[in-house]
Amino acid sequence: MTEDVSIAAAYDDPRTGPVDDARFKAHRAWRAAETIKRLSDRLIGVGPVGIGLDGVLAWVPGVGLAYGLGAGALLLFHAAHAKASPSTMGRMAAYLAADNLSDTVPILGWAVDTIFPGHLMAAKALQKDIEARHGLPEDVAFERSQKKRGLFRRKPA
Repeated sequence: MTEDVSIAAAYDDPRTGPVDDARFKAHRAWRAAETIKRLSDRLIGVGPVGIGLDGVLAWVPGVGLAYGLGAGALLLFHAAHAKASPSTMGRMAAYLAADNLSDTVPILGWAVDTIFPGHLMAAKALQKDIEARHGLPEDVAFERSQKKRGLFRRKPA
C-alpha cells in the first residue's frame, strides 16, 4: 500500500477540482505577506498607527537595516513566486528602498523608519495584485464575510 505524498496530493480535496498550482502559490504568498506586514509594521497597533519589529530594530545600528533588507527580500521572493506584475514588483521595491534607505541616516533616519510603514505598503501592494488575479484565499474570504461591518448592518431574519 503506497500513499501519494506529493504537495498537490496534500491539498487535493475531493470536493474541488484539480489543484491550481499558480493559485496555491499566490495564496501562500498572500499569507506570507500578511505575516510580514503584521510583524514589521503592525505588531502593536492603536487605530491607524502601528509599530513593529522594523520600527523597534531601526534604533539598533545595523540590525534594523539587516531586518529591513531581509524582510523586503522575502516579500520580493514571494512576489516573484506569485508571478506578481512588474509594476507591482517595482512599486514594492520603491517602498522597500525608501524604508531601508532611511535606516542609513542615524537618529533622524531611524525616526523616519519607525514611522514609515514600507513593509506594510509593499505587502498590501502584493496582496492587492494577488486578489485581482486569484481572489482572496478561501479562509480569509470566509472570515471577512463573517465580520459584521457598519453601523446599520442588516439584522438576521
